[in-house]
Amino acid sequence: MSNKKLMLVDDEEGIRRFLGLTLMDLGYTVESAENGKAALELLVSFQPDIILTDIKMPRMDGIDLLKAVKSDYSHIEVIMLTGHGDLDLAIESLKFEAADFITKPVNDEVLEISLKRVIEKIEMKDQIREYTENLEKLVEEKTQRIVELERQNAACQVVEGLSSALASAADEVETGSGLFNELPCLVSIHTRYLEIVATNKLLKERLGDVVGMNSFDIYSDRNSAGNACPVQQTFATGKGQRSKETFIGKDGEEIPVTVYTAPLPNKNGDIELVLDISVDMTELKRLNDELLETQYKFQRLFDEAPCYISVQNNDYSISEVNRRFKEDFDEPLGLSCYSAYKHRDTPCEECPVQRSFKDGEAHQMETVVTTKTGEQKNMLVWSAPIRNAYGEIKQVMEMSTDITEIRRLQDHLTSLGFMLGSMSHGVKGMLTALDGGIYRLESGLRKQDNERVEEASKVLKDVVGRVKKMVLDILYYAKSREIEVEEVRAGHFLNDTAALLVPKAAATNVNYTIDIPEELGTIEIDSSSMSAALVNFLENAVDACEMSIPDKEHQIKISAHDDGNKVIITISDNGSGMDQETREKIFTLFFSSKGKRGTGIGLFISNQTIEQHGGKINVQSEVGHGTTFTITLPRKANPAKLQSIDPCHRQ
Repeated sequence: MSNKKLMLVDDEEGIRRFLGLTLMDLGYTVESAENGKAALELLVSFQPDIILTDIKMPRMDGIDLLKAVKSDYSHIEVIMLTGHGDLDLAIESLKFEAADFITKPVNDEVLEISLKRVIEKIEMKDQIREYTENLEKLVEEKTQRIVELERQNAACQVVEGLSSALASAADEVETGSGLFNELPCLVSIHTRYLEIVATNKLLKERLGDVVGMNSFDIYSDRNSAGNACPVQQTFATGKGQRSKETFIGKDGEEIPVTVYTAPLPNKNGDIELVLDISVDMTELKRLNDELLETQYKFQRLFDEAPCYISVQNNDYSISEVNRRFKEDFDEPLGLSCYSAYKHRDTPCEECPVQRSFKDGEAHQMETVVTTKTGEQKNMLVWSAPIRNAYGEIKQVMEMSTDITEIRRLQDHLTSLGFMLGSMSHGVKGMLTALDGGIYRLESGLRKQDNERVEEASKVLKDVVGRVKKMVLDILYYAKSREIEVEEVRAGHFLNDTAALLVPKAAATNVNYTIDIPEELGTIEIDSSSMSAALVNFLENAVDACEMSIPDKEHQIKISAHDDGNKVIITISDNGSGMDQETREKIFTLFFSSKGKRGTGIGLFISNQTIEQHGGKINVQSEVGHGTTFTITLPRKANPAKLQSIDPCHRQ
């Protein structure tokens, strides 16, 4: 049995746990690490003789770990673990002085053989180093030869005592009494002729009466002396053996065992008998199989759960995610949750994971995340603590359910209520104005006062126009409607729209530049809705400048140019700017970065208008450096794009 120290490096906790048990069973002192970087940190304090490492790992893979170890700790031997598809990497690792490589899944016998070769290599190197370093002590060793001989004599006396004790143990087995018949092990005595001469009661119960049989007959895969069993190897080497074998039970069943053999020398030092003590591993194998099956079952449930699941550490780093999470987000392992899929620089306020770490309870919150394709999703997040066998919270599981469709319906209904409530007073005022206009019209008709009739008609037309616009706004939220396009001169339309912001820009001391050529050709648009959308972007630019650094010379510029069958409109400012999280949410209904000053509706409607025209918006922004909106509009309306988009659609 080895007393060497071994470090196991693998990013899969299951492999570290089960392979670690196997290695400890082989006699190694084992410490484990989840990646190359953690292994290098552990290396300083643990100082292993052997490192058994996976090749593919996050943060630092096995090849880089091998290079770092061989650079600073050349005496440490490294064995590589690899999948069948990574044999090229495994072979490459040999170029960097890897001792060996083993393919997954790891076979215990292959692992033991590989480790045995590495141990022999280490021992040989130690011997060479010892001989090299101790040449100057050779003379002193010669002078102490007499002392050594005396020690050897004492050692021989100890061996004789041990031999006597083992012989007594053999007698106990033969007589069916004593300690060996009480042990829960299968005990047998073998002669140098490979004949079984004695067994304890338990072996006889499990294997039957095997006394007189050949030593190899009790094994399922040994059929002659040419296929050496542990007993035969003990006689051949003079040393005790340890191996995993399979016995044949008295009913023909296979019994997995771990065999330990010990030579029993006679008074002359010759090996006369071999003691075989074998531990029945049937129950352990059954439990191990059940554990693997349960682990596979839970892993399958983990991966197939209809939600995103991540396991997080106390420092917000992600240690494990399910398959659905991997499909929709970039590889997050080792990254913090708030940067991996929420694109934040700091943790979320009221983070449910941290709350679970603090009080050990489940918590929930709603948030918006962005997938690797740029799709935004509303998520209902639940957190639950993961405890160890002592009840200590080691990690927290975060489960996120996609509630985007539910939020779309809720937002639609909320927007309807919001719009109807905010418009109710306006409707009341317009109805009063209609009553007044009708009264003045009737009065003018009675008195045949044409001037009074004309004034009343203007009032009525104005009020009817306002009512029409309000009804259309309500219809926009209540149900789908198509935009009404007309062909207009693009340059004339854009200049007229841009001019609407001149008074507001002047009132806020913003340098407002309009760079739109009159000759931009024609474009098919709904001029009313498109004008409102562009004004929304311009007003937000003015607001961003107001919110920026005081006394800064603020600038806003709107420009446009011809791009063949498209018109490109650019609106830029040097105002407060936005971080990535805000950029990804600005077209979300009721999201506003202005606090109480914003309703969260303007840019949402503007985005819908651009999309209805078949256009698209690109946003570039940086905190403190302003924002640029680039709007691309097709010159010809695309019938496929004219269908109204769900007002609760999200970018």
